[in-house]
Amino acid sequence: MIRSLFSGVSGMKNHQVRMDVIGNNIANVNTYGFKSARCNFQDLISQSLRSPSAGDGTVGGVNPGQVGLGMTVAGIANNMQQGPTQTTGRTLDLAIQGNGYFIIKKNSTDTDAFYTREGIFYVDNNGDLVNTNGYYVCDDGGAIINVSASGNPADISSITISDTGLINVTDSAGTNTYQIGLATFPNETGLVKAGQNLYQASAASGTAEMAVAGTTGTGVANSRINSGYLEMSNVDLTDEFVAMITTQRGYQANARTITTSDQMLQELLDIKR
Repeated sequence: MIRSLFSGVSGMKNHQVRMDVIGNNIANVNTYGFKSARCNFQDLISQSLRSPSAGDGTVGGVNPGQVGLGMTVAGIANNMQQGPTQTTGRTLDLAIQGNGYFIIKKNSTDTDAFYTREGIFYVDNNGDLVNTNGYYVCDDGGAIINVSASGNPADISSITISDTGLINVTDSAGTNTYQIGLATFPNETGLVKAGQNLYQASAASGTAEMAVAGTTGTGVANSRINSGYLEMSNVDLTDEFVAMITTQRGYQANARTITTSDQMLQELLDIKR
């Protein structure tokens, strides 16, 4: 009976974690480039009440008798599938069609990069290509992209971006080209969320491979960069609401396990009286 109390507690605690994950997914349903997550459960160790044995021709075999001791969170896995694209008509709004992440550096002196699927970019007062937080967008070599050959961004008369991420900029210095890089990973689900729609590489994700979209023999060979579009969140509200209902019922059922075990303990105490 005491086992059932603690099993119920473990179920309530971990269903709360699952609800936290669902709540975060729903909160980011309109976050550009957001990737939803899923909470997975697994059972804990079991206490053996009877050991298994094989039949010997005289006595038949018996199966093990075990009582489980609750459950826990096995992991929280990111769903890295591509979200739907939305048209914006703005040249520096970019959506990746296929694999890959934009390469971002928070500081011009940083050696470590961040990665994102959010493609809302701007040209700052120095001519650097930056995201909404002022972080630098990099090329396939990890270098910061500056699109002002004349040194005065106000001189820029036109910007176009091809599906390979090639930026054509016309200003007082003429027409020049710059290249947006993409990064891929051996295991992209191993990326660590760093906030602000950014990811960091980890031991689980492996080292980033940087390349130009459409380059044969790379992880972005079939990828394209669409100018004038943004990738929306891949959160499916239908799935999230169904998961919310099942999580709530699971939480209630575990709470009922605790109250029922408490009632049985009360019955035992009443017998003593």
